[in-house]
Amino acid sequence: MSDSPLVTPVARQGPGPLPQGLLESLDLVVARRVGGALPGDRAGAGVGSGTEIAQLRPYEVGDDVRQIDAAATARTGEPHVRLHVPERTLTTWLAVDVSPSMAFGTAERLKSDVAEGVARVLSRLAVRRAGRVALMTFGAGRPRLLPPRASRPGVVAVRRALGEGVTPDGRGEADALEHALVRLGKVAKQAGLVVVISDFRDQEGWTRPLGALAARHSLLAIEVRDPREAELPDAGHLALVDPETGELIQVDTSRSAVRRRFAEIEAEERAHVARELRRLRVEHVVVSTEGDWLRQLGRKLR
Repeated sequence: MSDSPLVTPVARQGPGPLPQGLLESLDLVVARRVGGALPGDRAGAGVGSGTEIAQLRPYEVGDDVRQIDAAATARTGEPHVRLHVPERTLTTWLAVDVSPSMAFGTAERLKSDVAEGVARVLSRLAVRRAGRVALMTFGAGRPRLLPPRASRPGVVAVRRALGEGVTPDGRGEADALEHALVRLGKVAKQAGLVVVISDFRDQEGWTRPLGALAARHSLLAIEVRDPREAELPDAGHLALVDPETGELIQVDTSRSAVRRRFAEIEAEERAHVARELRRLRVEHVVVSTEGDWLRQLGRKLR
């Protein structure tokens, strides 16, 4: 399938302010949660520049004189050099949903606004301590990949890509998340942090590739919700359009049985997502278009 053009939703509000103080506190929290995001915690192969010693041996012509170990040299009477285990920078892979359902929102902002904000925050945290950030968007035809980048160029690339909008209504794909995770598993070779940001709606087949990623990477699933998705209002007859498929549905919301059944199905689907993520041992965070999503993210990560 060819790539679907993206559109900017007319109700777009943006993610809102990103307080620096809260970002600083999240930095340490995320580092602890991924189990080795701090420099020196992830060892690379071979020897190189780092903090952990790999070998102490006699000096050879061509060695860096700055690596001479004074204590060993004095003890043996022969110059010795210290070789270290190189530190490997952490790469954070952001998989962000841009499918049509992400353009929905009935509170302060759209789900796509919240997803953009979460991705921007995590990209800024990712490039600290010499880390790199990569972005994969899905839900608009073939998953789009921006390769890992460090420092400001990585953050700017994420912001620009997510500013392009979401897929138009009716062009959603039920297996978009599955295809994105499969492709991510092929390109993310070294262990890192994978963050999936999605509403996890109308998606199929994603558990198997997510489990494969969990075997190699630290995983974080951030589910974006809107309060109106959990229940129907008593508003009489409504004509509703499924944003993913474009299907038109007529609903009589004045009937309590209809509203109750809608709430039950929605609760079952959300519970299913949570259950699958728990089974795969994936950290699960829920943020909403209602309230301060950044503080919601911070509270759940502590």
